[in-house]
This record gives sequence, structure tokens and C-alpha cells, in this order.
Amino acid sequence: MNMSNFLEETGIINFSHPDIQALALLLSNGCEIDEEIAKKCFLFVRDEIQHSGDCKSTITTLIASDVLKYKTGWCYAKSHLLAALLRANKIPTGFCYQRLSCSEYKDDVYCLHGLNAIYLKNYGWYKVDARGNKEGLDAQFNPPIEKLAFELQDNEYNLPTIYEKPLVEVVTALEKNKTYEEMVNNFPDCLGQE
Repeated sequence: MNMSNFLEETGIINFSHPDIQALALLLSNGCEIDEEIAKKCFLFVRDEIQHSGDCKSTITTLIASDVLKYKTGWCYAKSHLLAALLRANKIPTGFCYQRLSCSEYKDDVYCLHGLNAIYLKNYGWYKVDARGNKEGLDAQFNPPIEKLAFELQDNEYNLPTIYEKPLVEVVTALEKNKTYEEMVNNFPDCLGQE
């Protein structure tokens, strides 16, 4: 695994954007180790960026700087911002996905859920879920213990790969579906990538 690939900037993970640079610097101020920086970045994205599904946002964000600008994003977009903040601080960050029931939005539908894996010097790869807490969801940052938003239920699973870039299915869904209603009816999925 080439760790430099998990530090790359892309059109979506645009961490050279001045607003992301400024926030990444602010969040790392006073931190001595990567774990402290990662926790502050995680808490910011989890708590300060609204989950688009929870607030029924009228816009769909994709690019990290837009997630920060509009302060909203689906789980995938929030993972893009978290990756940008961490990569700006030279902390390798990847993308992970779970295939979950999306019955909260629509009956009998499964979809991908996006989260991150962060490479911490003292622990190795550590998964975090910055989608945002609410009643019944309590994602935390407490390495080495992983506390994600969702516990897997029947017919749900983790995709085993830590990806360097967001999945094409996710990017396509965020590009095509601009409103809450469009996203709810067209969540990304990848049946068969167990």
C-alpha cells in the first residue's frame, strides 16, 4: 500500500483551497501528535457540518471546499471534507464504505454509507464516521476502539477496501442528484463488492 496515495490532492479532495488550508491550520494549532489533529478534524466535520439527510438540505455538495462553504453534506461529502482537512495536515486518509439498509429514507432499499480510515502512527488504520450524531447514532473518536455510527444488521456489510479516492458510484450520485429528493431516490450502491 503506497501511503503517498492517501495524501494526494484531487479535484474533490481540494485541500489547497484557502478556506480548507486556513481551517486545517486552525484545527492543528497546539496539537503535538497526529491523533490530536485527527480528533479535532473529525469532531469539526461530525459536529459543525450538517448531514444533508438529517436537515433535508436543498443542495448536494461533493467537493470538500463546497462542503465547508455550505456547511452541509451527505455522509460521502462529509468524508471528502474530513479527508481534505487531514491530508492538508499530512495525515494519510482513505475512504471506506458500508452497504446498509436505507429504510430511514425509503423502504426496502440498500445503499452505500461513506466513512474514512485514518492512518495514525500509534495505531495504524483507524476507521471513523463523521456523518453526524443524532438519536440512536453515536460515532466517536477513541483509538484504538472504533465507534462508528451504525452497527451492521442482517444483509449489511463493510466493503473490505480502504480506497485512495471516493468510489465512482458515489461521485456520480453526488454529481447527478442535486436535491434531497433526488438523492433519496438515487442513493449510490454497489451490490456484489463484498
